[in-house]
Amino acid sequence: MPLPPPVLDHIVIDVRDRMDEAARVFARLGFQLTPRGHHTLGSMNHLMMFATDYLELLGFGDGGAARPELAPFPIGLNGLVFKTDDADRAHAHALGAGLPILPVQSFSRPVELDGGRTDARFRTTRLDPAKIAMGRVYFCEHRTPELVWRPEWQAHPNGARAVSRVVVASPAPRQTASLFESLFGVDSIAEQHGKCTLPAGAARVELMRPGAIAAEFGAAASEPSGRTEYLAAVELQVESIADTGGFLRDIPGVRIEPRRVVVPASAAFNTTLAFVG
Repeated sequence: MPLPPPVLDHIVIDVRDRMDEAARVFARLGFQLTPRGHHTLGSMNHLMMFATDYLELLGFGDGGAARPELAPFPIGLNGLVFKTDDADRAHAHALGAGLPILPVQSFSRPVELDGGRTDARFRTTRLDPAKIAMGRVYFCEHRTPELVWRPEWQAHPNGARAVSRVVVASPAPRQTASLFESLFGVDSIAEQHGKCTLPAGAARVELMRPGAIAAEFGAAASEPSGRTEYLAAVELQVESIADTGGFLRDIPGVRIEPRRVVVPASAAFNTTLAFVG
């Protein structure tokens, strides 16, 4: 049997060894960042938390590339993560479907709250990025969600409230969609006008040809960095387009449109951000 219908957990933005700079950039873009976390796997992160999902800045740990699997990837969007309440089940299903799934990993990172320190714990299972052209696609089981989703981290000056859309560039969307059909069933994908869409809870994942992405975002589009298939853009739901536009109006290259505000990838670590009402 396929897995339950997909629900987006988070999107990863690789910043490599430039975490300090990335934190300043995304704070300037109006995101409330969580305190810096240090994974037992060796990486570090900051999160931008929403009601049920989030964005993650992910970088190398102190002393260099402590997570060698991150080293081959350029700066920018590179992590499409779905929720699971059982990483073992997700792993077993993907394995049974013939997908290149890696073993379940357990790891943690310390969180300091109210003067005390405890560990946020996770279990993940990842499709082998060496065999999946899109990059890093995986499932995350949160063992301590109360340490991740906290009200003090969910209010953003730019008004962002949720991830509503993830755009994936693919030269063959129908072929790429077969990966998600293997995971979530043949009825999980809708196809129209050359685009394949995977509903993922309150968000949707859209597989589009690079030409269509260039036509939509123009100069705001992210750089492929030699890749033919990659995460290209993230759309965020906001409280007020007018307020968001006012907050971001001084960002170089920003486009303030009637129904959305687009921050170019050049201003956001090779990540195209579209804010919609």
